[in-house]
Amino acid sequence: MDWKKLIKLLYLPVWLIIILTLICTAALVYSFIGSYETHPLAYVTYVLSFYTLTVIVMRCIKFIPNQYRAIREKVYGNPVGKRLMTDMKFRTHVSLYGSLAVNLLYVIMNVVSGFLFDTAWFFVLAFYYTILAVMRFLLVRFVNRTGIGNNRFKELRRSRLCGYILLTVNLALSGAVLMILYQNKGYEYHGILIYIIAAYTFYITTIAIMNLVKYRKLGSPVMSMAKIISMAAALVSMLSLETAMFSQFGKDMSPENQWLMIVLTGAGVSIAIVTMSVYSIMKNSREIKKIMENKAYEE
Repeated sequence: MDWKKLIKLLYLPVWLIIILTLICTAALVYSFIGSYETHPLAYVTYVLSFYTLTVIVMRCIKFIPNQYRAIREKVYGNPVGKRLMTDMKFRTHVSLYGSLAVNLLYVIMNVVSGFLFDTAWFFVLAFYYTILAVMRFLLVRFVNRTGIGNNRFKELRRSRLCGYILLTVNLALSGAVLMILYQNKGYEYHGILIYIIAAYTFYITTIAIMNLVKYRKLGSPVMSMAKIISMAAALVSMLSLETAMFSQFGKDMSPENQWLMIVLTGAGVSIAIVTMSVYSIMKNSREIKKIMENKAYEE
């Protein structure tokens, strides 16, 4: 066997990779939408898709490291880019603006959808995103006025306030879970889109966990609260993904088992959010009390 010729099959020209990707995407979407997953031609599509994915991965392995170094040099060569990569306070500030904008967009979209489709489901989602937007707005406003690390007492109080507000997320979460259980509401993603959503959900959850640990070590209450909010949002996204998975792949699973899984997941997410909220409130309150006692002692 000529291994060199075999290896060459994994390094196709870019134009051919693009054509294969388009063909495989169209074939997979057609197979899933048309319920042809078990058709003989569908298995040919699966094999071709696996080969195309392997070719793309091999191309990325060869291409990405060089491009990463070039992009990194350009980013660090720019003052704003260098600050964004090295200054965690500045990065938190920028990310708060971005997440606030996304939350506000989701609020508008769900409110409009609620009126268009005349269903309370979208209003429950709008309420959930409004809570997230309010907390992020309070953090953005604090950072703009006071900054991070300039006044720990005020920072503790703002973080504690957001902790109290975060508890209300469970109201929206409970409403969503009840509507999923008793009104058959939830998310639906067709075809390959569900795999993209699943990958994105696991990605943001992993990043949220990593940031929660990393930013907690910095000792900034506002930065920690920003990551707690992101963690809460990621957990709710996992619940949403579960309902979409049941809709797409849960036909062989009994409604009772689906009901039980949703209840357990909803309870787990709710407990996690309450735990993070209460822990943040108690931790901030203890430090606030200690600062006030020290001031009173000094006076």
